[in-house]
Amino acid sequence: MARDDGSRPLIPAVAGLTTQVLTKIAPTYQAQIDGLKGDLSKSDIETMLSRIRSLSSVIGTTKVHGLDGPGYKSMAEAICVEIGKIVQVRLPTATSPYSELVGWVTGAPRTHAVEIFTTNYDLLFEEAFERARAPYFDGFAGAREAFFDPASVSGDQLSTRWTRLWKLHGSLGWKANEHGEVIRTGQADATHLVFPEHLKYDQTQKAPYAALLDRLRSFLATEDTLLVSIGFSFADAHITARVDEALAANPAASVFAFQFQTLDKETYATEIARRRPNFSVYARDKAVINGVAAAWSAPSELPTRDWGPIRKSYWAPPVDGQPSEFTLGAIDAFSRFFANSRSPQAFDLPATAGAPIPMIATSTPATA
Repeated sequence: MARDDGSRPLIPAVAGLTTQVLTKIAPTYQAQIDGLKGDLSKSDIETMLSRIRSLSSVIGTTKVHGLDGPGYKSMAEAICVEIGKIVQVRLPTATSPYSELVGWVTGAPRTHAVEIFTTNYDLLFEEAFERARAPYFDGFAGAREAFFDPASVSGDQLSTRWTRLWKLHGSLGWKANEHGEVIRTGQADATHLVFPEHLKYDQTQKAPYAALLDRLRSFLATEDTLLVSIGFSFADAHITARVDEALAANPAASVFAFQFQTLDKETYATEIARRRPNFSVYARDKAVINGVAAAWSAPSELPTRDWGPIRKSYWAPPVDGQPSEFTLGAIDAFSRFFANSRSPQAFDLPATAGAPIPMIATSTPATA
């Protein structure tokens, strides 16, 4: 979907990715697509791929919707090839949200390393770090067929200069070797994507996924830690469950969930926020803070005159009668805000002390 300025995202969201992939494989697998959609409560590409992999490993020569086990294995490979084609993009030479985020991450000395957890398969974060000559660690070590090292993932031996980059749903170039172990090749094969929730227990333990999800849980187990999410729906049960468990066990941890849609559409995130006071949701029109949902409103006073221009970076003005909106649930606005946060001069400050100052948005109870 095009943005207001006519530009388009580098990579489509899951809904767009599902449409593009299924359209590509439909000439060969339309019967299976229709059958699986009828079987599943959700028909996004990740859910369908998990079911297809499950069928490929258990049905053998028995046919389901016209395909046997080897047939579903081929279908899974075809899906991964198409995903690889779509997400195998390069960063633009101009400034991008990824380069701005990397600039913020590497722009100051830190006593604790920044950790990035992402469900994206693309290599855009990796490319942004490499362009900035900023070191990062993704859990793999080696060159030709890099192997996953769970001991390094669970520990903190690396310098705080090294950003931790955890690909929770896999990544381009991950593939299984002849022993069934997931390795990183550096090639965009896209053959081992998406959390393998339907694979056998022992296979899951060999893969990186369990160790990476454990890292997410241990990260939130750290006292006074903060996890900021951007545009993540929390519909992935295997991720949401670990976040929920960690927040219940550690009330000193916090999650700020910046959501792209309006609050009524962010049902998964809102459900956690109503149950966990240390989980806050900031949607376009409303927020849930300390378990209380409320519309955004503006205070009568601002702390300083600089707050007006800063507010403009995350608060969209009313358009055609529509109310103002909180915009940090979009990666572009979020990255620009944090990139600018290290210097007030980066914001469009008023030229004179007498310039009008817009009001800053705060979340207040609906009855206030």
